[in-house]
Formats: sequence, C-alpha cells, structure tokens
Amino acid sequence: MGKLIGAILGIWAGGFWGFLLGLFLGHLVDRSITVSRFSIPSGNRQAIQDTFFNTAFTLLGYLAKADGRVSEAEVQQTEKLMDKLGLTADHRRAAIDLFKKGSQHNFSLPELLSNFNQVCGRHPNLKQMLLVYLISIAMADGQIDSSEEAVLRQVAQGIGFSGFAFEQLLRMIKAQSQFSGQGQGQYRHHQQAPTANELDMAYDALGVDKSISDKDLKRAYRKLMSQYHPDKLMGQGLPEDMIHEATERSKEIQVAYDLIQKSRK
Repeated sequence: MGKLIGAILGIWAGGFWGFLLGLFLGHLVDRSITVSRFSIPSGNRQAIQDTFFNTAFTLLGYLAKADGRVSEAEVQQTEKLMDKLGLTADHRRAAIDLFKKGSQHNFSLPELLSNFNQVCGRHPNLKQMLLVYLISIAMADGQIDSSEEAVLRQVAQGIGFSGFAFEQLLRMIKAQSQFSGQGQGQYRHHQQAPTANELDMAYDALGVDKSISDKDLKRAYRKLMSQYHPDKLMGQGLPEDMIHEATERSKEIQVAYDLIQKSRK
C-alpha cells in the first residue's frame, strides 16, 4: 500500500522521476510497517533475545552430552553452527560458556525450560525455532541417534509440543534438509520430471499430503513462509545473528514448493 500511494503522489508531484522516488519511499514505509506490526517493546525484546540465545546454546551442550560424553565431532559441529550464524566475538564466547554449562552433570533441564516458557512462551514461532536449531545440530552428522531423539522429545514436551506435533516437525525438517546446499541446485534446475521420491520428500517438507488441493497447498506454503519470516521473527525477539537458520529454511521450503508446482502443471 505504501508503494502504491508513494507512486501516485510521486507522479502528481514530479512525473516519472517523482514516481520512482515515491515508489522507493513507499517501499521503506511498507517495510517499516511490516517490522513494527510484528514488534514487541524494545525492553521485552532484549529479554527475549537473551533468553532465546542462552537457552539454545545451553541445550546444544545438553544435547551433545545425551550419549554420556561430548565428542570432538559434536564440538566441531557446534563451532560450524556458530560460524554459519556469523556470531559476534562476544556472542561466540558466551555461546561456548553456555554449551559447557549444558553439558555439566548438575544441569537442570526443567529449570531452563521453565524460564524459557516464562519469557518466550507467548511466541509459538520462537518455540518452533528453538526445536529447529536443536534438530538441525542433531542431524549435522547425517542421523539422529536414539539418545539425541530422547532429548529432543524432552525439550519439545517441556515447551508445549505434543508428540504428534514433534513428529511432524521432525519429519518436515528432515525432508527440508534434502533441498539445501547442493540439493537446492539439483532440484531447482532439474530438467526432467521429478521422481516419485523427490515429490514425496517435497510434500513432507511442506507437511502436507499429496492429495492436497492447489488452494490448500498454497495456503500451507504461505503459512510456513510466514513462520520463518525474518522480520516477524526478529520482531518477536529472535536474535539477529540467529536469523540465518530461518532464512535457510525458507529457501528449502521454496525449492520444495516449486518442485510440487512444476509436477502439477
């Protein structure tokens, strides 16, 4: 709406160049409205950002210790995640300390999750993003073992996810990961019709059945894209340097949706 109004006023005030200026200013207004629509008071946002960050990296340490010991490979996976997130030097040091805290024998999971629920529990998207981070790091070595899955279920239950909701999210993330990196290029530029396995994976990535109508498919796609919308998540308190994971999920969902659309034409 801002772009439209800006363009009209620009034409009225200054012809073609006024139109371009009005369009640009209108775009800035639209983005400002989008961010503010999802935003919470700055003081609350800082508390949510700190709590989300502290909870995520403490749980990564707890997850790594799930099988009784923290392996060198798990430490390296966490360091890769920190690199991927582009953490500042201060955040990186804090993340390492939190990881060590979560891997200690006297760590209290119920206490951590209770605090997370108090501060972040009003925002379902943040609770989902917490699980997304944990599942992603558990999958970093190509599989989720039974001890890791038990921890993930503990966390999911502790933040209010039903068993069914957790299973669906886990299945979706596993499928979405097939459309990342090299997979994204492979599926995006596929010259032949997608295989049955590729299509099954694409439907799982969107969390829908193959019999879904075009209208409901689009609705499910838009809902998922909204859940991972960077402005929405930052407005709700997701730390800015942790937005990367949401952006990657959006790309994977887009590739899966495009594949399904192509198969339906």
